Amino acid sequence: METQIKSQTSGQTTLDDLVGDLARAGRRAQRVLARMSDADKATALRAAAAALRLAAPQVLAANARDIAAGEGNGLAPAMLDRLRLDEARLEGVAAAIEKVASLPDPVGQEIDRSTVPSGLVLVRRRIPIGLIGIIYESRPNVTADAAALCLRSGNAALLRGGSEAVHSNRAIHAALVAGLTSAGVPAEAIQLLPTQDREAVSAMLRAAGLIDMIVPRGGKGLVERVQRDARVPVLAHLDGICHTYLHSAADPAMARAIVLNAKLRRTGICGAMETLLLDAAFPASVDTVGALLDAGCELRGDARAQALDPRIRQASANDWDTEYLDAILSVAVVDGVDGAMDHIARHSSGHTEAIVTADAAVAERFLAEVDSAIVMHNASTQFADGGEFGLGAEIGIATGRLHARGPVALEGLTTYKWQVHGSGQARA
Repeated sequence: METQIKSQTSGQTTLDDLVGDLARAGRRAQRVLARMSDADKATALRAAAAALRLAAPQVLAANARDIAAGEGNGLAPAMLDRLRLDEARLEGVAAAIEKVASLPDPVGQEIDRSTVPSGLVLVRRRIPIGLIGIIYESRPNVTADAAALCLRSGNAALLRGGSEAVHSNRAIHAALVAGLTSAGVPAEAIQLLPTQDREAVSAMLRAAGLIDMIVPRGGKGLVERVQRDARVPVLAHLDGICHTYLHSAADPAMARAIVLNAKLRRTGICGAMETLLLDAAFPASVDTVGALLDAGCELRGDARAQALDPRIRQASANDWDTEYLDAILSVAVVDGVDGAMDHIARHSSGHTEAIVTADAAVAERFLAEVDSAIVMHNASTQFADGGEFGLGAEIGIATGRLHARGPVALEGLTTYKWQVHGSGQARA
């Protein structure tokens, strides 16, 4: 049965009608975006960043309301960290918008050109996807990141943020729309769903033909629901079960610095390391796990890992497949690079894996054979981020194999069309 916002008998609408009306308005606005020049879109984004800075007191006050509600509702520390804004983080959000404005516009870019035997000239050229629905939890910065990336790539956006960030999202959205409209962008280009009814998500997932792609950003439950129920193409990842493997030829000091950063810099992000793999021949395993424990990280290990330090708890079968998003880490001792890659193949979510080694040949093998969206050598998995990749921001990290993979930014929000140039050819 359809969930009603208001009674049909009084001439008012269902959630499906609400989403349909917003989607149609977004599609009309997208046609306006498609006609805007690169310079005009960049100018509009800079105006949005300026408006966000101007609205900082209102945004931070709204965020304080969300934080207070989250604390009262027992929101986990990792979720509160994702939700929290301060002056520095809000400035980072505004700077990310400006970064996106400075990036090359992918729309209209020629991918390739060829001439076939008939004499036809074939060109593949990048175009926007259309109207993109983004369903997200906790992080209010997604409101700004998604808006900036969609607009820069010529797409309209329909946003549905989580209830825990409702006041922050509304304040950020209002500021962005004020800036964008001052620069000639239709307000409907970036819309925020005006209800937190969970059935509104279902209405978005049913909107085939109106919403061109759905991007879910949130916990496993949200992403699984979207992937299960959507009638619209979905670009998503489930868990960020990221591994770091310390090879026998890893420099001990480098290894220690990398694993401490990969786990503890920010435990609540999807690029945080969740499993540490120690080569049986790595000479500094005891020092490495000791440093993690001394820093306040709980370790759960297999029997060989437990033998390294009595403070390591026994890992359960589920630990190897758990995204903790907390100061908890699974630790296993493996036999060589084959043992590490076997463990990753069994337990990875396909997000990000790293190897620390001075052996270039082993590193190249790991990079080539590990089948994840991002594979790193001698670097913290916390670098798995669109901004760190020079993309300005990201709309998400995709772990599938179709369309886009890894941090999805401007290019990942485009598709292409074939343009065919002839000189009078008629097919026999």
